[in-house]
Amino acid sequence: MTTAVNPPSRSMSVSDKAARTLANTTKTVPQMASITPRWLVHLMSWVPVEAGIYRVNRVDHPESVRIECDNYDEAPLPDTFVDYAQEPREYRLKAVQTVLDLHTRIADLYSSPHNQTAQQLRLTIEAVKEHQEGELINSPDYGLLSSVAGSQRIPTLAGPPTPDDLDALITKVWKQPAFFLTHPEGVAAFGRECTRRGVPPATVSMFGSQFLTWRGLPIIPSDKVPLENGRTKFLLLRTGESRQGVVGLFQPGLSGEQGMGLSVRFMQIDRSAIASYLVSLYCSLAVLTEDALAVLDNVEVDKIHDYAPTYR
Repeated sequence: MTTAVNPPSRSMSVSDKAARTLANTTKTVPQMASITPRWLVHLMSWVPVEAGIYRVNRVDHPESVRIECDNYDEAPLPDTFVDYAQEPREYRLKAVQTVLDLHTRIADLYSSPHNQTAQQLRLTIEAVKEHQEGELINSPDYGLLSSVAGSQRIPTLAGPPTPDDLDALITKVWKQPAFFLTHPEGVAAFGRECTRRGVPPATVSMFGSQFLTWRGLPIIPSDKVPLENGRTKFLLLRTGESRQGVVGLFQPGLSGEQGMGLSVRFMQIDRSAIASYLVSLYCSLAVLTEDALAVLDNVEVDKIHDYAPTYR
């Protein structure tokens, strides 16, 4: 007689869901999609300003300065002098500010593994810095677009940005230009147009990233450059005081300083246990001479032209 043998029973495993109740979860700090590299701020030449005021002294009528070569008949050479503008423009620092509110209960109970106060301040500071870059480009008081002289504006015909357009900008800012600035869509449109013409632009590595260039000048993208109805702008800058270029202005030595022109100050804890922090960033921008900045207006970026490549 054969005796049946029962198969060994399988032991049940604890489920994933139950096991996760005992496991620690690795958590990131909060991620905010609106944070950008802000390359414009990194590439600007920054000047500390005393008492929040920066005066740009300019020469009046430089063409009137009289210079002559040696006179062999020993006649007296002409006298001359350099005259200054009697009412120079003064730039005053502008404040980018906000108040962060955080309940003390949140900071006390939920600050492990990431400090709630530190993360709230970090994200608020990032938002303030994003706003700063937008103001450097678009502020009606001191922004790049409002500071371009009429003689330095180049209207473009309807169409994408071309190498000829960027060459025209270089003729306006030919004395040691530093970089182009445009919307990311403008960079892509220029790259397409160069490829179509058979002259793909070279690239350069800066800040660990690759940038298209034209005539050796990097083309810097910023989403703060206006993009409206499929059209944007290209700017070309010369930077630095020694080059009579564009300079950024900031206030050093602030109370609670957290960075260049940036301060964080604790304000109060109110009766509702809300802690308030004042986040302030003081900055401005000055164009020292008119030929330090030029802009190409009305650049088309949203139309992909279906042309065969041409070579020249």
